[in-house]
Amino acid sequence: MDFIQVFALALLQGLTEFLPISSSAHLILLPIIANWQDQGLAFDVAVHVGTLTAVVFYFRSTLKKLTADWFTSVATQKNVGDSRLAWAVLFGTIPVGLAGLLMGDWIETALRSPIVIAITTIGFGLLLGYADWQGKRVRSEQSLNWQDVLFIGVAQAVALIPGTSRSGITITAGLMLGLTREAAARFSFLLSIPVILLAGGLKTIELVQSPLRIDWAALVSGALFSAISAYICIFLFLKMLDRIGMWPFVIYRLVLGGFLLWLFL
Repeated sequence: MDFIQVFALALLQGLTEFLPISSSAHLILLPIIANWQDQGLAFDVAVHVGTLTAVVFYFRSTLKKLTADWFTSVATQKNVGDSRLAWAVLFGTIPVGLAGLLMGDWIETALRSPIVIAITTIGFGLLLGYADWQGKRVRSEQSLNWQDVLFIGVAQAVALIPGTSRSGITITAGLMLGLTREAAARFSFLLSIPVILLAGGLKTIELVQSPLRIDWAALVSGALFSAISAYICIFLFLKMLDRIGMWPFVIYRLVLGGFLLWLFL
């Protein structure tokens, strides 16, 4: 991998992991369009480490409180502070973990195509627009009950299909449940932490078991660029969300999906 490929893919991963436009779709499509060789498993692990670092650092104060309240809740066997939200993040991760174990390999082989990405990009983009238009936008993430968390968790599992967008579909689900835009985005970002940990952990195990030669310069650069771009993306997205809404991302998805259909049909 040359520097341009490393920089472009890491920047793309950092920006698209948390915007509702699908990081997996962009990381699949860019090498196809640019005629690059596949970046490989090791690089995927590196850029996931970068985005994980960014979201943990951004929410470090929140995570510190969630962790402390969760341990207190376990010790006292009752809700303490934000322990309910901590349990919601853990509980909401179960559906995607099960789906990944049961269907991950099949999804990777059967659904990794530009046409599938085009259809999901358009379809779930329209659903995001509908949820933003119809959502009451009055609830906070602290108000989520177990049925709400299960609904968002199942929605997150659907995001294993390329082009769906993990952040996009979880924000969509949150808006459908009446969360404010910022609350839906914050819960989506918190929910991403165990998911990225699980995905990165599985990829790391595969990497350790493979005989691949590792280009450490590319990995370190990729992790650094993805971390910086992801942090900036989270900061700007949450700051501007109420002002711009979801429609710029809906329009982008419709244009991208239409372009892919034109290009690959």
